[in-house]
This record gives sequence, structure tokens and C-alpha cells, in this order.
Amino acid sequence: MRPLASIARVLAATALAFGVLASAPRSAGAAIVERVVAVIGERPILLSELRHRARPHLIAIAAQAPSPAQQAAAESEKIRELLTRMIDDRLEEIAADKARLSVSAEEVDAGIKNVAASQRMGVPELLAEAARQGLSEQDYRDEIRRQLLEGKLIQLRVRGRVRVTETDARAAYTRWLRDFGGDVVIEPRILALRIQQGATAQDIQVRETFAQDLAMRARKGEDFCKLVAQYSDDTQTKTTCGSRGPQPMQALFPPLQELVKKLGAGETGEPLRFGNEAILIVQVRDAAHVPKFEEVKDAMLERAFSEAMERQRKAWLQELRRGLYIDVRL
Repeated sequence: MRPLASIARVLAATALAFGVLASAPRSAGAAIVERVVAVIGERPILLSELRHRARPHLIAIAAQAPSPAQQAAAESEKIRELLTRMIDDRLEEIAADKARLSVSAEEVDAGIKNVAASQRMGVPELLAEAARQGLSEQDYRDEIRRQLLEGKLIQLRVRGRVRVTETDARAAYTRWLRDFGGDVVIEPRILALRIQQGATAQDIQVRETFAQDLAMRARKGEDFCKLVAQYSDDTQTKTTCGSRGPQPMQALFPPLQELVKKLGAGETGEPLRFGNEAILIVQVRDAAHVPKFEEVKDAMLERAFSEAMERQRKAWLQELRRGLYIDVRL
């Protein structure tokens, strides 16, 4: 399931076709303009639907764009991506109807609970975070429902098409080396301490002091894996000593790159603030190096599988497109 941050990160509008969404004047007696922006089979996508899906993404783009010109360019690109995504959603809904697949309210509830658990927060906190990003509770439930339905369809129609061998993994390894230019890899172990939403400056200071204490304990020789298991808020790495496996140096966010470059094998760095979300205590497992295939074989098998699944998903959607009338009017 996609992380919460990815649910409401990107979207927007074109200057003319999408101008109605963001800049149409609203006098007291003005009527809201409605029109069809796409037709899939016999199912239309309305401007109001596109406008509703766009809202949180418009907010994000407006907050991040460094200039009006760049904002307009980002909006023009992302609104078209969104419409494509909505067309895919319609195709999947039609395929689900034919396959008699559906997602119950109970499944949506369970999906939300799973996301909340993976983020180490309660459901109310998760929904509050979604609201902060511009998604109502119903919007968020609709997004989870779409993800769950897509997951069921992929298992039914796509998963069986994918077979991954060691040859595929070696090919993925070759592409990986090419993409990163033979970049060295590093395996950081990270103990993450979450900063709760709405935390005060005093709360954050207490958290930072605790992080300094944990880092000192690690430097004095205390078992870092045990510290991770006991204190880390990242549930996905509690059982792997805080590691997500070897990663290219370039894949790490810049402050983390700078930190790990200064660390030798087994050394623990000073706690690193990750925005207002977490404090990271980092220990490097091995010195940076270009790994041999055998060292990253499992990761390359996963990479090859993910790539194959995405290719087959796109091929399946193209098959659905060929079987239906699609008219894009944006």
C-alpha cells in the first residue's frame, strides 16, 4: 500500500482547460460550470470530479513551487497525470464489475488500520494528517478503497503473468549499476524516533535529548540491534536491526549521505533531524563499496519482480483500453 505522503503529493491544473477549477470567478448568482473531461465506455469523468481529486494536490504544489511559472508548469503536467490515473481507475472499476470483485467497508477499515499501524500512529492521527494534506475522511477512504481494489485485480489478472529468475535479477543488477554509474552502496542501520504531529518545542527537545542518550549508549558498545528493537518507531525495520538492506549512496537523502560518508563500519553518528517528522540515529554496518551481485541478490530479485509487475500492470491496462471506447476532452 502506498504511504500516506504519496496519496496527496502531486496534482494540478492547466492554464486554459483547467482554469475553471482554480480561477473561475464566483459571483453570488454565478452558476458552476460542469462538463465531461473524459468518457470511458459509457462512464464519464466530470470536471467536478477532477476538481475534487485535484484539490489536495493543488495545495501541495502551491506550497512547494518556487515561482508562479514553475507552479503553472507543474500543474499543467500533473493534472494530465491525474486524469490518466482517473481513466485507469475507471478501467479497473469496469474490470472489477465484470470479475464481481468489490471492497467492503470492513476491508477499508482494516486497510486504514494497517496504514496507521505501519506509521506508528492511531487512526484518528492518520485521518488528521490526511485532513492536513487536504483530504477529508471520505476522500481518504475512497483512496484506500481504490488501492485495495487495484490490489485484488493485480492478484487476479497480473500476478500470474510474472515469473522472475536469477537471470532477471542479474539483468536488474546490471541496470542498477548503469543507473547509479557504479555508485558505492552503504547499509545504514537507522533507529527512528517519531516526532508526533503538533509536538511543542519542549516536546521536541525532550525527544532530541533522548536520541542523544541512545546514540551515546550505542557508541559505548551497547547492542544497536537491541536498541532498535526496543525504541525504534519504524516497525518495518525493528527485526532487521534498522536496516533496509544495501542502498546506493545517491539514493539517500542529502543530509543522510553527508552523515554516513563520515562514518566507518560499526560507527554511530550524531542524531539527525528529519524535518519535523523524526530524529534518526544512524549506524553504518559496512564501509561503502560497490557490491557484487551475490551481496544484493535478494534485493535484485525484488527489484526485478517489481519491475516485471509494473510492466505487466501497464500491459494489462493497455488491453483494457483497447477493449473500450475512450474519449479524452481535456
